Amino acid sequence: MSRRRAWAELLRLPALFTVPGDALSGAVATGARPGPRTLLAIGSSLCLYEAGMALNDWADRAEDAAERPHRPLPSGRIRPSSALAAACALTAAGLGLAAGAGRPALAVAAPLAATVWAYDLGLKHTPAGPVAMAAARGLDHLLGAAATTGRPRAALSSAALLGTHTLAVTAVSRRETRGGTSLPPLAALGATAVLARLLARGEGAGAPGASGRAGPSVRTGALGNGSVGGGSAPGQALRTGLAAAYAVTAGRPYTHAALNPSPPLTQRAVGGGIRATIPLQAALAARAGAGLTALAIAALAPLGRRYAKKVSIT
Repeated sequence: MSRRRAWAELLRLPALFTVPGDALSGAVATGARPGPRTLLAIGSSLCLYEAGMALNDWADRAEDAAERPHRPLPSGRIRPSSALAAACALTAAGLGLAAGAGRPALAVAAPLAATVWAYDLGLKHTPAGPVAMAAARGLDHLLGAAATTGRPRAALSSAALLGTHTLAVTAVSRRETRGGTSLPPLAALGATAVLARLLARGEGAGAPGASGRAGPSVRTGALGNGSVGGGSAPGQALRTGLAAAYAVTAGRPYTHAALNPSPPLTQRAVGGGIRATIPLQAALAARAGAGLTALAIAALAPLGRRYAKKVSIT
């Protein structure tokens, strides 16, 4: 039990619930329904995300020994060599699953894996760190589009929104053990407000993909239910509700951290930003007219909250 918990902490299992929505929202951004290749993209995303988590702690083991001695590696519950081996194996598995989804998916997964490794092994400690993390989340979104339709360009605009959110969260996270400044949470709060407004307005909802062709089900909502898709009143209500959920989930802890940038409140702001990724992904799916996919993504949020009570998400 103790060993399983140590691995759960190392891999930050509650954060896994923020991953499937990347591929799902990326798939419907092209105007297509999620399919078997989307599932391969989700599997690839999960593996690469967890590879990054294991590699992160391996690379930070000396720093964690001073600032987070309770973490699995500095506490001795997991050997550094085991964490590195897990990162390598998960990376290989992620690339293999992407290859199974087709060449377009692998063409996105390869730079995604490279970005994850570059971030963990050096970029995180440079000004390029938040940009690299934003790029990784954006590429993960494009992976779903590439695997599902082979047209990742159709999801570029939504990937930019997701990347902007990730950029803000990562900028806040750089101060989570020290706190001391209100600027990052204030900037993240402003970005959240702008993103929530764009999502609620639903610009581009139900629009055809970049190729100019609407997907096989975008007009009726992905997974085939038009009652909550497209530009209908229920679709607008869903977009607005999800945008509001995103704003509250991220905005409240950002506000607290801006008013009192202590390490505990800054850490809560980071956790809130990570959790807000799920309603953001759901809102992006609703924005594309994929109502049922949006609801499926949103359903991951309570599961993530439940497990976050047992294992820290940051």
